[in-house]
This record gives sequence, C-alpha cells and structure tokens, in this order.
Amino acid sequence: MLILQNLSFGFEKNKPILSDISLTVERGSFTLITGPNGSGKSILLKLIKGLLKPTGGTITLEGADVTGQSKKRLRAIGLVFQDAETQIVGQTVERDILFGLENLGLPLSEQQERLDGVVQLLDLKEQLSQRPRTLSGGEKRRLSIAGVLVMKPRLLIMDEPFANLDYPSVVQVLKTLLQLKGEGHTIILVSHEVEKILASADDVIILSRGKVVSQGPPASVRSLFAEHGVYVPPDTPLEELTWLKP
Repeated sequence: MLILQNLSFGFEKNKPILSDISLTVERGSFTLITGPNGSGKSILLKLIKGLLKPTGGTITLEGADVTGQSKKRLRAIGLVFQDAETQIVGQTVERDILFGLENLGLPLSEQQERLDGVVQLLDLKEQLSQRPRTLSGGEKRRLSIAGVLVMKPRLLIMDEPFANLDYPSVVQVLKTLLQLKGEGHTIILVSHEVEKILASADDVIILSRGKVVSQGPPASVRSLFAEHGVYVPPDTPLEELTWLKP
C-alpha cells in the first residue's frame, strides 16, 4: 500500500527533523508507529498525507510515485488529527459527515449512500441530529473518523486517537479501529500508549530522534521499547496488551 524510501524533512536547512525514513505498510494491515515525544511522529503523518513537502526521498502509494503530488495524496489518504474537535465543522452530526461530500459536488443519491454506510459502520445513527459539542469524547472521535471515511480514502492514518479519552471512550475507539480493519481498511496509527493497542497491531515502527530504529511484528520489537522511551507494562504477555478485554 505505502512505501517510504529515504524520506527526510526539516523546516530549516541543515536542521532535519526526519532523516532517511524508510518503511513499508501492507494493504489491509494495522501498523502502529510509536516513539518518544519529539521523535517526529506527527510530522511524518503530515508528510504522508501531503500537508508538508519532503526535502528528500520518495513516497510510493499503491505502486505509483506520488512524492511530488500532494493533491493526490490529500485525496487518497485520510488523516484523523489528535484533537477530534478540529475536524468537526457541522452544526449536527449528519451535516458534519456530509460536509466533505457536498464540497465534492457528488450527486445527492451517492452522498446519502455514503452517509448511510459510515453511520452504520460507526454506530452513529442515534446521534445524527445531535450537535457535535454534546457528544462524548469517544463519539467525537468516531465522528471525526466518519468525516474522513465518507471520502473513501485508500489509506487511513490516525494521530494519537486515545488522547484525553476516558476508559469507555478508548474502548469505543479500539472497537471501531478493529472493525475498520476487519472491513479491509489499511490503518496507520500513531500512539505512545502502546499498552492499549499493541496486541492488535500487525506491524510496529519505532521512531526515535527522527529516524526509524526498528520495524517488525510486535513480538520482535517489544524488547526495544524501553531503550527508546516507550513504556509497556513489564512482564505482561503480548496478548494482554490491549484495553479490549474478552
């Protein structure tokens, strides 16, 4: 689905924030990117999405080099920001989900079909007429995901989706992510709270000081977490590193 090769970025010349980032994301996979604060995780997501221009390297999406095609990446990749409220613009849940579709000028029948699909997928039918500010934290996060999914991105990336959420809201979001994966979506998730989701990840990328220090299945990279400032409860079996309990 996605290949980054020697990707670099910096706001100032000779002061790189990211250096020689190379990684791969398989279609239909759930990839977790983690690392300490200041390692460049959010910057990396913005580069992938097309909100920032790399200073070096290449971005390949589904076999096509899209490095210099930020508009193509903006359309093909959905990004859910850490603060869900920054992406909520409609006066009701329904109007918010439809906002992007209306800007595309899609036929009303297709808008309704897409709306119905994401509302069912994310269990938002009962909230359609509500004002977004009345939603819980978990519901706001699901709404921000709905507003992105309704545009039918080929890749979904999420920045710290558990930030500032209570336990029930985290569980709601986790269930949503795993349901999306089950539907065939390719997901990249950035989080330093790996104990909430590690058991469900197919692949883990550790980013430290602007570089990829490791990529592989959770079991193969777990021993490197502490060395790179990522906390995981010690002596906890991998399958228990999730907030989704049986």
